[in-house]
Amino acid sequence: MQNILASGFTLAIVIAGLAAPSTQAQQAKRAAPVIEKVKGYGTHFQTSDRCVACHNGISTPAGEDISIGTNWRTSMMGNSGRDPYWMGSVRREVTDHGVASQAIQDECTICHMPMMRYEAKLAGGKGEVFAHLPPDLSKRSDQYADDGVSCSVCHQITSEGLGTRASYVGGFKIDEKTKPGERHEYGPFDIDKGHTRIMRTSVSFEPSQEKKTIQSSELCATCHTLLTSALDAEGKSIGELPEQVPYQEWEHSEYKDTRSCQACHMPRVKEEVPITSVFGEPRDGFSRHTFVGGNFFMQRILNRFRTELGVQAQPNEMDAAIERTITHLQSEAAKVTVKNVEIQGGRVSADVSVENLGGHKLPTAYPSRRVWLHVTLRDRDGKAVFESGHLNPDGSITGNDNDADANKFEPHYTEITRPDQIQIYEDVMAGADGSVTTGLLTAIRFIKDNRLLPHGFDKTSAAPDVAVHGEAEKDPDFVGGGDTVRYSMPTGGAQGAFTVEAEVWYQPVGYRWAMNLRKYEAPEPQRFVRYFEAISPASAVVLARASVSR
Repeated sequence: MQNILASGFTLAIVIAGLAAPSTQAQQAKRAAPVIEKVKGYGTHFQTSDRCVACHNGISTPAGEDISIGTNWRTSMMGNSGRDPYWMGSVRREVTDHGVASQAIQDECTICHMPMMRYEAKLAGGKGEVFAHLPPDLSKRSDQYADDGVSCSVCHQITSEGLGTRASYVGGFKIDEKTKPGERHEYGPFDIDKGHTRIMRTSVSFEPSQEKKTIQSSELCATCHTLLTSALDAEGKSIGELPEQVPYQEWEHSEYKDTRSCQACHMPRVKEEVPITSVFGEPRDGFSRHTFVGGNFFMQRILNRFRTELGVQAQPNEMDAAIERTITHLQSEAAKVTVKNVEIQGGRVSADVSVENLGGHKLPTAYPSRRVWLHVTLRDRDGKAVFESGHLNPDGSITGNDNDADANKFEPHYTEITRPDQIQIYEDVMAGADGSVTTGLLTAIRFIKDNRLLPHGFDKTSAAPDVAVHGEAEKDPDFVGGGDTVRYSMPTGGAQGAFTVEAEVWYQPVGYRWAMNLRKYEAPEPQRFVRYFEAISPASAVVLARASVSR
């Protein structure tokens, strides 16, 4: 136990280290109420239940339910504090780097449990993960932790420092000085005095119009730009890894001048709609609070294991969110074409081109994500005579070196001639010793990053944080907007006509990233491996497909 003197109170801060999780939770929960007694604690935010009463029960003239609370609670924003993969990964990191456990938990709660962590910081403490799991909802700090990235986080962020390095890794700022009851929450609309009075009474915040900030990509960049410090055995920094930089990828693309983060991930309603169910008036320009992204797999886990994880959204709401996420991916992520098909010398050759339709790399953000090409050659009877990139029921890819061996990985290919060669678009990390790793605080660099580039992205002028790494750097067909791979496939004596089928697959948590948690004998990593194995056949989806017969 380490004691820190802050604001006249001695705050008991638990260093989790390698202690048993149950002991950590018991010790930390005894300490948590001490922090809550610090003057001003718990006055800077409100949990979402205070907002939902007025901002649910709204729909479009066509009948689409656009309730803010319903949509938000199905998103990864609303479930960031319940994310079982995050929990398992944090446990792994504090096990690998026990001397830095307190600092690791503090940093990992900045964006996953932001209200709890911000209040703890203002009270002179640190953010803690396992002290709030499972949550005891009689405690204010646990309520904040459980509520994830709630309404009063994003809507309180000020313009101070946005877009600068200081704002990254959760470096957003809220008004810390104005007394409770007079603080502002920002939104894109001008609010009349009647609604202002209702909101002030309900949540103690004053609504204020501030379009530029709340609708800026820079606001999203505060938590979606993560620059991670690798640690040595003594917990000292030995390097920095641009773990997640979708904002910087977007800045280096042609989308910077045409579409913001919110334009894609919070799509606007075309009609005028009310933003509140309490005397709401129709307004133009309302953005859905779906926060649609790419993690359908985690939404599936949250829905299936809802009781264990304390998920608030109803099953039918999560089902709709999963379908919405997949629809978004299949309509706005990628396009694939097959061309230049030739038959010669017992081989069928074809160019397979995949286009990135998004405003950042595909996939982007957390490096567990991967996209790959599944290409099949079929004979005149429809029998597969060549196949590269087949997804197995356990979530692994047939022939992928990394799925078979944690120390290996597939290179970037310009031509594929064998079934055990798979074009996988991913970033692969290495530690200080050069070995492949999925440990974020072990990795110091990327030894492969051939994730598909957005249109307008010039890889020759890209900054180090968004650079291409590995063979793709010199591949002339790997450019802003996509990649082209030549497939030369043996027919094995089969008879044509032949059909070349190409699919683009996407998996939010790659098989190796999940399986590398298995060796950690702690509840959180073991639980996630169990979840992954339970629904691994549903861990990936097809983004696009095409075929040509000749």
